[in-house]
Amino acid sequence: MIPFVKMQGIGNDFVIVDALRSPLPLGDVPAFSKKVCDRRFGVGADGLIIIEPGEAAPFRMRMFNPDGSESEMCGNGIRCFARLLRLHGHLSSDRVDVETGAGILDLQLLDSNLVKVAMGPASFLRGEIGMTGDPADQFVEQPVGHGLLGTAVSMGNPHLVIFVQDVASVPLELWGPELEHFTAFPQRTNVHFAQVLDSGHIRQRTWERGAGITLACGTGACSVAAAGNLTGRTGTHVQIDLPGGSLDIDLHNFQVSMTGPAEISFTGQICEILER
Repeated sequence: MIPFVKMQGIGNDFVIVDALRSPLPLGDVPAFSKKVCDRRFGVGADGLIIIEPGEAAPFRMRMFNPDGSESEMCGNGIRCFARLLRLHGHLSSDRVDVETGAGILDLQLLDSNLVKVAMGPASFLRGEIGMTGDPADQFVEQPVGHGLLGTAVSMGNPHLVIFVQDVASVPLELWGPELEHFTAFPQRTNVHFAQVLDSGHIRQRTWERGAGITLACGTGACSVAAAGNLTGRTGTHVQIDLPGGSLDIDLHNFQVSMTGPAEISFTGQICEILER
């Protein structure tokens, strides 16, 4: 039996296994992630998160997508990670450094289940995003098909941001998987459609790499805010409205911080049927 906690950050939901309490007795974590994230035959989630001891920080977060691939980072997931650290008694203060595939991030636990994350810099360089072409070039407002213009951003993981007049009219289930595999991204990319309501307010819909349509994407919201500011659409403080809720994003010379909630849905134990 594997104890787990089901958590969500504005509708982006995760199965979290605290390997500090109960070591994960699995050799094939990607296969396990596929099973546990399945919404009909598993627990159901947008990803599997594992709490581990870190090497360069006290704790390490590993995040696996429903297709078994491992993601560098997850903005909504790391807020859930921080809250569970405190709930499980691993923290002695309201601040913690967490090691991720995108580097070490500083998190602050606030009141009302809110967590603020210093997400690090947004980068627009092809080389840092993991795109083809000159690594020193940017991909800003470039054609991506369907008459759309996209801007590529790295928040430690790759993002393609596309500004549209009305996000509700976007056929996300069709364009999302196509653009996830856009040829300039050999490792695939997260895809975000964004509608600017005013200089401090954006509405967003997301297709996540390895997960599909999700109710929210934290690193995606950061990338949308950064792309909006870079292209002159928005200021340095932006509220991002996603289908599952809202996040507050602040930019300081493209150093990004994100504030949003993280909540427990339920706890349980994964039985042998998922380990087969």
